[in-house]
Amino acid sequence: MVPVGDVLYFEAADKYVRVLTASAEYLIRTPLKELADQLDPQEFWQVHRSTLVRASAIATVVRDELGKLHLNLHGRPERLAVSRLYAHLFKAM
Repeated sequence: MVPVGDVLYFEAADKYVRVLTASAEYLIRTPLKELADQLDPQEFWQVHRSTLVRASAIATVVRDELGKLHLNLHGRPERLAVSRLYAHLFKAM
């Protein structure tokens, strides 16, 4: 079991969902949609059809040369893509 307080983001991967913390990665079989329904929408934001991110884990929001948004998180090296459908979450940033 991974405490929800440790989770930085969830990412759908085939039949599994990757659960990523600052120091580890886990796989679960719970669908992302089901997780999203169980999590606080103020705490975890859907930023892509396959990604839920802890809002407080977002370090920076970067717009690339094509105008697409990407997130950098505290404690993780990956850059996460933000789909156009969820870009409105970052208009004020």
